[in-house]
Amino acid sequence: MKEAIHVGLLGLGTVGCGVYRMIHEHQEELFHRIGLPIQVEKILIRDIHKDRKIIMPDDLLTTDPEDIVNNPNIDVVIEVMGGMEETKELILRALRRRKHVITANKDLLALYSGELLSVASEYGCDLFYEASVGGGIPVLRSVVDGLSSDRIFKMMGIVNGTTNFILTKMTKEKISFEQALADAQALGFAEADPTSDIEGLDAARKMVILSTLGFSMKVSLEDLFIKGISTITPEDIDYADHFGYVIKLIGIARRDHGRVEISVEPAFISKDHPLASVNNEFNAIYIYGEGIGETMLYGPGAGQLPTATAVVSDLVAVAKNMRLGVTGKSALIPYNKKQLKNDEEIFAKYFLRLLVKDEAGSFAKLSTLFAEKNISFEKLSQQPLKGKGMAEVVIITHQTTRKAFQSVLSQLRDMQMVYEIKSGYRVEGE
Repeated sequence: MKEAIHVGLLGLGTVGCGVYRMIHEHQEELFHRIGLPIQVEKILIRDIHKDRKIIMPDDLLTTDPEDIVNNPNIDVVIEVMGGMEETKELILRALRRRKHVITANKDLLALYSGELLSVASEYGCDLFYEASVGGGIPVLRSVVDGLSSDRIFKMMGIVNGTTNFILTKMTKEKISFEQALADAQALGFAEADPTSDIEGLDAARKMVILSTLGFSMKVSLEDLFIKGISTITPEDIDYADHFGYVIKLIGIARRDHGRVEISVEPAFISKDHPLASVNNEFNAIYIYGEGIGETMLYGPGAGQLPTATAVVSDLVAVAKNMRLGVTGKSALIPYNKKQLKNDEEIFAKYFLRLLVKDEAGSFAKLSTLFAEKNISFEKLSQQPLKGKGMAEVVIITHQTTRKAFQSVLSQLRDMQMVYEIKSGYRVEGE
């Protein structure tokens, strides 16, 4: 009978410090949940001399990963160091030495979750990664356990706090994207290089993980339609408000008759939808199931303690499995064949804003083009721009296919009467 659960920690950054603090300060609560104490055995760091904002015994620290992955005393390895190839190899080596692994590394999981889960299953180890999507929101555990008896057919949500903060600032303070991004960077919500966030890549990696679990179908980043928020303007924000919407960067995963579509893109969300009221750095996932109907999970999508809470919750789950002798039994290997919808099978409403010549017949030509593609108008606004010989036309379509909408955009670019396509967005949440 083990006397304690021994943990090795790969990384001591913001999240790593939060994990150590939580384990150290919550010993009594953890003991009552597990029945054993949890002890941090070793912590991998890059610089042994770095001044840290957390007090711990010096003999816990090491710069050699072998002190963790080859340490016979360590039962569970927690990876919060980030990175890809080197980190992947460390996790694989830990699993092959029959150490259970907990990670918050969404980038790694989006690419290699299949391989990692297969190795974990082969060696009878648990591999948990709740913190990789939604920070402190228990969304993965809800999908895997809480909704395990249901058949999920759609997941839609805000899974990136940086972009949600930026769009909230633009909406509430009527400022430009560039100013909102600068404010987010000044407050620490955006990195110095914000590309991964603002171009939708961070959210896309999370949607890969969520879709793989929710649909039990191994999808990859290449399967997603991805569009970021850097081209959103205050005028777009104003038009959204005028028509009863807000703009959010939304991850959408939908399954119909075994075929799936997954995207990350800015979308007009109806103000009546719960996601419309999710502001600042918060995340929310809206799940549609055949049994439960609709439910939403909401909370902080990042931060030291919210993310550490998800990591330590995984640690509790691993420890319970160890005591019950059922480790390595919970890995969900995707069993459904991947079947992706083509653009003719993906339906949505769309918002479109463009500048056209303000002359007789312009609108008739637009109407004819849309009619040829079987796209009808739900809402329409046409406003002449005085002294410029142009009119701004704003359209919200009825449901149409992505193929038809993209075809219209392509033909509009070739029409002499069209000066510029200002913006186009999906419309959701009605």
